[in-house]
Amino acid sequence: MNKNKITNSNKNKNKMSKYAKKAIMILTTVMCIVAMANITAFAATGQVNTTDFINKTVTVLTSVISLIGAGLAIWGVVNLIEGYGGDNAAAKSQGMKQLMAGLGLVLVGLVVVPVLGNMMTSAMK
Repeated sequence: MNKNKITNSNKNKNKMSKYAKKAIMILTTVMCIVAMANITAFAATGQVNTTDFINKTVTVLTSVISLIGAGLAIWGVVNLIEGYGGDNAAAKSQGMKQLMAGLGLVLVGLVVVPVLGNMMTSAMK
């Protein structure tokens, strides 16, 4: 009887973690689409100002890469919690890898992309 309660509890946790992962994926996708939809690269006259274009592109890339990294990091935290809850070493390992990869993507989005944007802007002058 007690074993059935534990099994049902684990099944409920697995269902909840699957729903959490789906919600994270959908939310990250929607936020990336919104960030990309907010860019306007062309002026009202139809001419392209390269500096403005590069600055807006850097802003969008920073947002998108950071959002994807944050989504991956949150997904990793969910896997970590799932792994610790079920004493599953594989889920803990995968969760830690996803968390570190997500944090690395956020760091790339916040540090590397603006530096590359500054390099492109100075090269266009």
